[in-house]
Parts: sequence; C-alpha cells; structure tokens
Amino acid sequence: MRIAFGADNRMTLPLQGLDRPHALSPTEALEQLGTGPGGLNPAQAAERLAIAGPNALPRDQPPSLVKIFLNQFKSPLIYVLLLAAVMSLLLRELSDAGFIFAVLLLNAGIGTFQEFHAERSAQALQGLVSARSQVQRDGEIHEIDTEQLVPGDIVLLESGAKVPADLRLLDTHALTMDESLLTGESEATTKRAVAVLDAATVLGDRANMAFAGTMVNTGRARGVVVATSLRTELGRIAASVVGKAPAKPPLLLRLERFTRGIAAAVGLAALLVAALELSRGSPLADIFLLAVALAVSAIPEGLPVAVTVALAVGMRRMSRRAVIVRKLVAVEALGSCTYIASDKTGTLTVNQLTVRRVQVPGQPPWEVTGEGLAPEGEVRLPSGCDPEHHGPLLARLCRAATLANEAVLARRDDQWHGHGDAVDLALLVLAQKAGVAPSSCQHAWPQLDLIPYEPERRYAASLNRHDQHAWIHIKGAVETLLPMCAAMAGGERDLPLRAEEILAQATQLAAGGFRVLAVAAGATEAPGGEFSSADLAGLTFLGLVAMSDPPRAEARESIAACQGAGITVAMVTGDHPVTAAAVARDLDLVEGDGQVTTGLEVARAVGQGETALDSLVRRSRVFARVQPEQKLQIVQSLQRSGHFVAVTGDGVNDAPALRAAHVGVALGRRGTDVARETAEIILTDDNFTSIAAGIEEGRIAYGNIRKVIFLLVSTGAAEIVLFLLALLAGLPLPLLAVQLLWLNLVTNGIQDVALAFEPGEGDELRRPPRPPREPIFNRLMLERVLLSALAMGGAAFAVWAWMLQSGWQEDSARNALLLLMVLFENVQAFNSRSETLSVFRHNPLRNRLLLFGTLAAQLVHIGALYTPGLNTVLGLFPVSLALWANLLVMALVLLAVMELHKLVWKRLRR
Repeated sequence: MRIAFGADNRMTLPLQGLDRPHALSPTEALEQLGTGPGGLNPAQAAERLAIAGPNALPRDQPPSLVKIFLNQFKSPLIYVLLLAAVMSLLLRELSDAGFIFAVLLLNAGIGTFQEFHAERSAQALQGLVSARSQVQRDGEIHEIDTEQLVPGDIVLLESGAKVPADLRLLDTHALTMDESLLTGESEATTKRAVAVLDAATVLGDRANMAFAGTMVNTGRARGVVVATSLRTELGRIAASVVGKAPAKPPLLLRLERFTRGIAAAVGLAALLVAALELSRGSPLADIFLLAVALAVSAIPEGLPVAVTVALAVGMRRMSRRAVIVRKLVAVEALGSCTYIASDKTGTLTVNQLTVRRVQVPGQPPWEVTGEGLAPEGEVRLPSGCDPEHHGPLLARLCRAATLANEAVLARRDDQWHGHGDAVDLALLVLAQKAGVAPSSCQHAWPQLDLIPYEPERRYAASLNRHDQHAWIHIKGAVETLLPMCAAMAGGERDLPLRAEEILAQATQLAAGGFRVLAVAAGATEAPGGEFSSADLAGLTFLGLVAMSDPPRAEARESIAACQGAGITVAMVTGDHPVTAAAVARDLDLVEGDGQVTTGLEVARAVGQGETALDSLVRRSRVFARVQPEQKLQIVQSLQRSGHFVAVTGDGVNDAPALRAAHVGVALGRRGTDVARETAEIILTDDNFTSIAAGIEEGRIAYGNIRKVIFLLVSTGAAEIVLFLLALLAGLPLPLLAVQLLWLNLVTNGIQDVALAFEPGEGDELRRPPRPPREPIFNRLMLERVLLSALAMGGAAFAVWAWMLQSGWQEDSARNALLLLMVLFENVQAFNSRSETLSVFRHNPLRNRLLLFGTLAAQLVHIGALYTPGLNTVLGLFPVSLALWANLLVMALVLLAVMELHKLVWKRLRR
C-alpha cells in the first residue's frame, strides 16, 4: 500500500491504517506512511491531524437534561404516587390529583438540578488528568497530548507506559507487553522490532506490533503510528469496552440497601395505619392516599441522590487541592486512613535533582555549583589538585554518565528544556558543566544496545562502539555496581578495586542527605547474543555522584498534621538508607536509626515468617533500598496489623502495592500510566501535602454524607413517631396525605443538598481516624436520630393532643401542627451541621446555601398560607404572628435538646 496524492497534489493519508503492517519491515512501514526515523515535522502533523481527526475513542456523552429528568421517575415510590394520582382522578378528587402531580414535577425538577450539576462536575474532573505521549518530531523529542497523535508519528515507549495508538515497532530493548486487554492472555509477551511476519499472523502473535490500550511491562521501544482512534484494534471493539455504566461505590450500595430496609419497615407501618383507619370506617380512597403519603414522607428515597451530590462536591474540592479522585470509593476510604506509605523523591522532596559533589576513588569530593537544568556552573577541584591530572578522571566519569543515559537536554528558544528521568537530566547537566558535550559523546561513541533502568535492576547500562571496540558504560546503586568492577580509576592508570573504601565514601556522602549514584565503564568483547547482565563484569569503577533533592518546605508541617490526626507516616524508597534517614530526620519522621529498615532486613524477616515481618514493619518509619515486591509485602503486613493503608507509587512495579492498598495514590507528573490507572486517586503536583489535603477533604466529605443522612432519617422518623403516638392514643390522624407530601417537598427539597456543601469544621486533622469497619449508623448517629425523632415526634404529638383537648378545630390544629413540623425540620437542618460542635460556634454565613435554603423553605410555606387555591388544597390558612412565634419557640426546644446531647457526649468522651 502506497501513499496516494489527489488532484491538488495533497497527500491522502491511509486513514484506515496500514494494510497488515506486521508484514512490513520498519523501513517499508516508514516509507508507506511518508515519514522517517526523525518523525514528522509540525506542519505535516497538523495537516494529518486535520484529516485523520483526534486520536480518541468515542466517549460516553453525559446524559441530557431531559434524560436526567425522566430518570427521576424511575422509582417504585414514584410509581405508587402516580397510581395514587390516577385513583384521585377516577374518584374526581381533582385538587388532590393535581397536587400530587405538582409534587412529582417539583421533586423531579429539584432532583434533575442536583444530578445535572453533579454529572457536569464529574465530567470536568475527568479532563484534569489528560494522557500524554512522547513523540519524536523533526528529530527532537516532545511530550504531547495523546489525542494529537497522527499516522506517521514516531512514539517512544518505556516501562509503565500505556500504548497510545497502534504502532509498528522500529526498535526495542528488552520490551515485554501486557496485551490481556485484547488477547485475554495474562502472560507478558516479548516484542521484537526486527521480525517481519506473515500477513495471516493472528493478533496475539504479532511480535513486531504494539497495540493501543496495552501496557509496557519492561523495556524501551520506538514505534511508528499506523492507526489511531477507531482504526486501532482497540477501536474496532470499542463497543465492548466503552459505554459501560460505572460501578456504584460501596457507600451508595449500602445506602440503597438501607433505604430498601426502611421502605419495608415503613410499608408495614403504613399497612398498620391503613388497617386502623379502615376499622374506623374511613373511605378506602382516603386510606390509600394517606398510606402512600406516609410512606413517601418517611422513606428517605432522595438519600442516594443527595449522597452522590455530597461525593461530587467532595471530589471537586479535592481537585482544587491537586487531588483527582478516580474512584468514588476513595472519598469514603480516605476518612479511615491510618497509615501513609509515601515515596521520598518528588513527594517528600522537591524532585529537582542537582549534582553537588563528584568523588573519584581515593580523592576528596569535588564541589559542583549551579542550579536546575541550565548548565551554568562549574566543577571545582579541591585545593592542591592538578586539573591536568584530575581533569581526565572527571571527563571519563561524565562521558560514562552521559552514554548510560536516556534523557534529552536541549536549548530551544533561549531556554534549556529537558525530557526524561530527573537523575539522567542531572547527569547531563553535570557533563555540560564539566565541558563534556553529550551530543559529541553520542556521536563518537554510538550506541549498540541498551539495558534500560528498571527498579528491580537498580542500574542502567549502555553498549557503545568506539575505535572498533565495544565499551560498556553503566550507572546505578553503589552496592549493585561494585561486584561488577575489578578495578577503579586512578591518575595515570587504573588501580585495584578498594570496595570498602568506596563504600565508606558513599556512606559519608549519603549522611549529608545526598542521593548517591555510582558510575563505571570498561571495554568488552562484543556480545555474541543480546546485551545482558552477564556481560557486566570486569569493569572499572569511575566514581560517585552525589545529588541533592531537598525536602519540600511544607512537607514537615503536613507530616505533623497527619500525625496529629492519628495517621502514621512512613517513607518507602529505593535510596541509600543513610540518605533516606537524613531526609527523614529533617522531616521529623524518625527519632533514631532503629526506625530505619533496609530491603535486606525486610527480605530476612520475610524468610522468618509473617510474625517477624509484622514486628519489623511496626517499629519502622523508613524503608530504604526496598524492591517493588517488598513494598507489597510491607503493605500486606500493615493490613494484617489492622491499618487502613494509603500508598503512593509512580512505577509499573508499584502497581501491585497500589492495588493492594486501601487507597492507591498515583503521582500525576512523573507517574506511569499503569500506576495512574491502578490508583484510586492521583496527585497532580506529586506533593505529600496534597495527600494530607486529600485526607482532610475526604473526612469533610464523609462527614457531610453523615449530616445529610442524619437530617433525612431523623425527620422521617419523627413523622413516624407522631403518627404512631396519635394512633395509639386514639386521636385523629395529625396530618393529611397532601400535607405530608408538602412537608416532604418543602423540608427535603433544598436543605439536604445544602448540607453537602458544608465547609470543614476545622478540626478534621485533629480527630483520630474513623475505624474502617465502623458503620454509618454508629452509636453516636443512632443516639442522635432516636433522640431528635422522639423530641420532634413527641413534642408534635403533645401539641396535637393539647390543641384537640383545648377545643381547636381539627383543620386549625393541623394547620398549626404542619407549621410546627416545618419549623422543627428547619431547626434540625442547623443541628445537622455538626455532630459534636455547638450550633452557636458555627458561622451561618459559611454555608449560605443552607442558610438561605432554610429561610426559603419557611417563606415558601408561609406563602402557601396566603396563596388562594394552594391553601385550599393543603388545608392551610394564615396564622397570627403570635402563634408563629410560639411555635418557633417550641421548635427551638429541639435545638436545646441536641445541644445538651452534644455537651453530654463530649464530657463522656473525655
């Protein structure tokens, strides 16, 4: 298949993808796509994007306003109300039927407003973490939005990356892929770019292809885009992987079960009421309407919607503090977090690595000046050192650090730009300061093969050709490189290796808080097969490089805040234990060296059994030189000890620990696609302070959910208490069916959702974590619900009985009683603002929506007293100011009762 040109001589792209690209060689694929090894230029990319369109699968469109509105009627209770309205029409009770229809429409309107805004908030959050890809255009590496990829782009892959489009691989280095999304095979597949396959090769055997949506397990690769969006293999089956409704979070599922349980209980109560009224000779139609109204008023059917709004509000607030919630369960889980296992680099530190010291064997360290990516500074030799003697040692070390390197440092538009790992970039900057140009090194020492850095290896190595000989250049952990070396660099000739002396130098540098890296090199025979760890022997140790990565200024305060909230914070890092301990002391994470544990100690404890490991983990606050699988073992040990664990991670090998943790926290800036897709939340700034902020916001969100539940359940329970007491006393029913529906609409229409916007109480990070297994209806919640329901229901019954005994007409008494219930539930909305903090310590203006919503509910009811037609349907009529004031005073008794309960609870807790 060749590129075609139209009549206007413009290129016509193969928009359906190359025909069987796995049967083409890399050169043929590049030729047919009209590109080259250096990639497209910006003009070509823009032209192709305009023709091919964005590289994106079709997304689920958010439900329309009409669909959301219609969904409000998908409820068994709504069906019952509709049946009641139809029966009222058949019985020619037109006013009752009209009112029921009005209630249904108003409830649907309020629910639509709430859900529409919650849906829009969730959609907005999805766009805050966009997928990015590394591409080569015009010979330079850029990071672009994945949607901007076009056929012919050259894409770079590394471990942990998600493949952004279908690629014909051009070159690979130890590349293995997880293609289970497409093939269903859990075993990783090995890729080889040089393979040219038969056209009939099945998808799972196409070793020279990388497919959109699959993951890179290990290695590096370059590939040319052969298909994007719906033309990829994933796009062809998009219908089966796109458009599935997201699973509901456990909290909502529990609440729905709870609502169904209440519905069953209230249904029985309604049947009891109906039976009693039938025995009294009441008309069947009135009995049916009353039972329906009582059920609708008492069952908190709006609870799942209100909680969804509360979760959406919490997610939006978290996003403002650099925490993106991918899974709603994280909002609930954060409130229970008791232990944070945090990365060091970039999370507790600023991740701005700068080389500060260089030390060759047997010599004092050399100081390196300058900051950041700009290679402005110098390497200062110690006094008494001869530049002619020591300069070649420095140049040799910098050359090796440059060649065993995957980063790119370039100057564009009078600015220095870097792409790649922070360690690699810091080494390139060092080389520039020492006068070693990376481009010249790479030209004089062309790369033959590469062993890319992986956490489990703890090194990266490059095989280069120079003067017809093969050379190995390697950088990595000191302990890893020393066994590979047989000599160390000297002045005029290499010297026998003195490993103990080098380890002592490394420990001394690490004690200063530096991140220490070793560099080595050596000539070798050209490997007969693939370049591997077996070839790394007999090398010459060139020296140590010490890099500074200062702790974040705000991290110490955030750690202290977490500790004050009953949360244990630990550091889990691959760095040298002495370096990790120095940073931890600076952050007040440890009190002594006994709290620092190495990966070797973890391995020994694992061999001794779970008891030994659990004991070691409990006393440790810093885990250094740990392997990725050990991170998982630490998490599992913490869970066995009863901790609710949050874990940060950025690499593909962190995925098991992130998945095992109760809350997986991925780093948005430097995290891999695998880590981001495994985690429940993403930190957009990679900052530990954002974890603390997320925990605080998570506790606020969970607290607001409890407040909403308390308001809805307690007010519904109060209505049940009122009716049951009236029935047991043999008194007439205190409220009519339409009055109950009105009460439900006025009190629950605005106030419950307004509580979802309640700001924090200020002491969220001074409370201990919520026990993970504690139910929503814990002892405090049950006490408050029962007390307030008995207070409201009992007081309303007492007023109802007193009015009847005092000779009030039933209509007048019901009118006053309904007003009292509205006032009670207005007061209860303010009681719900805190479980322990007094109402009088809450500024009402901090939640204006609740303040004005409550006032609006009261004014709407007062307005109904004076509205012709509506007051007739509801059986309402104006009341005197004195009566309203007396009822208000009576409603405020509820405030006094709940304030007294808060006071007693606090004293008992002390």
